[in-house]
Amino acid sequence: MFDRSPNSGSVLVADPLPVAEAGDVVIAEVAEAVQAGFPSPAQDYWSGDINLTEHLVRDRTSTFIVRAVGSSMQRAGIFDGDRLIVDRAITPQHGHIVIAILDGELTVKRLYAAEGAAWLCAENPAFPDIEVPELSDLSVWGVVTWVLHRASRV
Repeated sequence: MFDRSPNSGSVLVADPLPVAEAGDVVIAEVAEAVQAGFPSPAQDYWSGDINLTEHLVRDRTSTFIVRAVGSSMQRAGIFDGDRLIVDRAITPQHGHIVIAILDGELTVKRLYAAEGAAWLCAENPAFPDIEVPELSDLSVWGVVTWVLHRASRV
């Protein structure tokens, strides 16, 4: 059964931030790659600025930022309070993480579609998958393209 409580992993999109109205985000980029395995001697080289908007946004007019609420998508790397970059121009496909509207309720889930059936699947075993009944009103508001969260709480 679809849990519509505030802890269901739904997404707040009452005030989505349209990227088209935000300015570019430009920060300095270090030229050296960082080893995720055995560390190498650190080098102090700056390669210039990087425009995050160019890397994170495919289409400014169709891209929004929404905040995730809940824990149903933790195994997909989406945690309570994360910001999701959502592109409304991408055609949703099987396996995409989507912002869906099911019978008027918003949620973020992984979309599974096969043989005319659809499921909205949580990425946390504590939450059941939602089989979308044939007569339900399901629309995909957008496809999640990036997840923004802190690496650690400072």
